[in-house]
Amino acid sequence: MQVTETLSEGLKRAYTVIVPAADIETRRGKRLAELGKTLKLPGFRPGKVPLPVVKQRYGTAVSAEVLEDSVNEATQQVLSDRGLRAAMQPKVDVISIEDTKDLEFKVEVELLPDVPMPDFGAIEVTRMKAEPQPETIDKALHDIATRQRELVEETEPRPAATGDFLTVDFEGKIDGTPFAGGAGTDVDVEIGGAGFIPGFTEQMEGMSPGETRVIDVTFPEQYGSKELAGKAATFDITAKKLKKSVLPAIDDDLGQKLGLEGLQQLRDVLNQQVQREYDQLSRMRVKRQLLDALAKVATFEVPPGMVQAEFDQIWQRVEADRKQGQVDTDDAGKDDETLRTEYRGIAERRVRLGLLLAEIGRVNSITVTSDELTRAMRTEAARYPGQEAQVMEFFRKNPQGAEGLRGPIFEDKVVDFVLELAKVTETMVTPEELGREPDEAATETIADVAGQTSGEAA
Repeated sequence: MQVTETLSEGLKRAYTVIVPAADIETRRGKRLAELGKTLKLPGFRPGKVPLPVVKQRYGTAVSAEVLEDSVNEATQQVLSDRGLRAAMQPKVDVISIEDTKDLEFKVEVELLPDVPMPDFGAIEVTRMKAEPQPETIDKALHDIATRQRELVEETEPRPAATGDFLTVDFEGKIDGTPFAGGAGTDVDVEIGGAGFIPGFTEQMEGMSPGETRVIDVTFPEQYGSKELAGKAATFDITAKKLKKSVLPAIDDDLGQKLGLEGLQQLRDVLNQQVQREYDQLSRMRVKRQLLDALAKVATFEVPPGMVQAEFDQIWQRVEADRKQGQVDTDDAGKDDETLRTEYRGIAERRVRLGLLLAEIGRVNSITVTSDELTRAMRTEAARYPGQEAQVMEFFRKNPQGAEGLRGPIFEDKVVDFVLELAKVTETMVTPEELGREPDEAATETIADVAGQTSGEAA
């Protein structure tokens, strides 16, 4: 095999490769002979089909298979002989592919960069910690009691006030004509409550059982039904019953109703749940600090093709959101050129961090075990109650789906590794401070890049 380097510029390499025709013919003959030993054709004993017959029937298909295998193997040999690691699938253009001539093709490839290891001990981050406050648990208890409330019919007629419930019949009309899905019978509506068209429940305040009223509303522009979105409508409403909500006492009975020993155990469970939420927020904040710190020291060159691929994914989501009328508030008023520049910077940051995390994992032999991947699959399946078996079956039949869970696990393991070596200062903060959204750097989906690259490195 003859290899000539035609380009060496940054992370880009290009080669012209020539594989002798004799090598191709040898491989072709060997493959035809192997095929002849397994074929079953009428008039011939199994495995005894003459080579000329095999060649006549399958020569074209075998030639295509041999040429494809030759190109792939030669490409891999070019990289391995030179100790190169491809960042993406090499681009191959065949120049000559005639049967009696040498196979000649071009290979263009972008390489993974040399990634220097940062001084992890010089990285300083702050881990914010917070503890649940009594008033937070009290509010959670009140919310539980609210969900356990009972609706009791009022025996004495009176006008409905905010927080009351009216049992009503209603019929919606547009331009005086009823529309599909706009009617209801014996519906309990909370006065001032959410879940209806804006202004619907508020206009029912003051109604008494037996009273009728016509209210005017306008469907939101982003309403689920396109036929109704943005349109003005009227609703004929007949009030039938007035109910008040009665909350259960926040005591041992409430805890026992939820399957616990009593109120104290309910408070303990809520405290643990809130603490887990705070701990997750704390980890998210410290992880973001760590990634920001790593981004500052990661100054190596990144493969342009990887950046372009990441940018394309980001831009596709931006355009999809636009079609749905969902524009990020930070993007409002910016022209496409400005947005493309900003999002390309985000794409480059993601790729650079992904490559750094992948290299940290590779150098320090950090991997995702099969048990960890299985646990992640089970956790994902648990998100679909009643369909857990179907989800696990999907993963078994579609290994690529399970592989999509590998990247986030790998990223978290690398982050934990670096945090063990970095200078981490813990500080107690209020829950409000912990929950305050920091200046967002676009670090999401780094796991995709890190996972892919670590897999290639392995």
